[in-house]
Amino acid sequence: MNKTTFIRISSALLCALMLLFCAVSCAEEIPELWQDATYTEDKTFGEGATTVKVEVIAGERSVTFTIKTDKTTLGDALLEHSLIAGEEGAFGLYIKSVNGIRADYDLDGAYWGFTKGGEYMMTGVDGTTIADGDKYELVWTKG
Repeated sequence: MNKTTFIRISSALLCALMLLFCAVSCAEEIPELWQDATYTEDKTFGEGATTVKVEVIAGERSVTFTIKTDKTTLGDALLEHSLIAGEEGAFGLYIKSVNGIRADYDLDGAYWGFTKGGEYMMTGVDGTTIADGDKYELVWTKG
């Protein structure tokens, strides 16, 4: 084998190993986020008069919850079905877990972004009054 052939084969093998490493690294993030998820498929909860949808997005995966409730705030509707957990803070409920998926800014710089139509809300979930047909997103975000 001459030197040029050896370099070409070595380069090709190195590229293949790098691609394999990247694929494994990227694939591991999703199971890590979703390994403690309570629900991995869309689900409907409750029997109330108001219907809202909440899409939970973490990594490349998402699940949508349809919530039928008589509660007046999104936070109460989510808490009613144990879909979120957190701590009360100066600005209301600080969400640390959605669908069993943890995001704790103090531990790893991750947090749950709260949006409607992709735009950040100016209130927290516990201060957001809901109306029939509303759609929201809770997005796992790493700062």
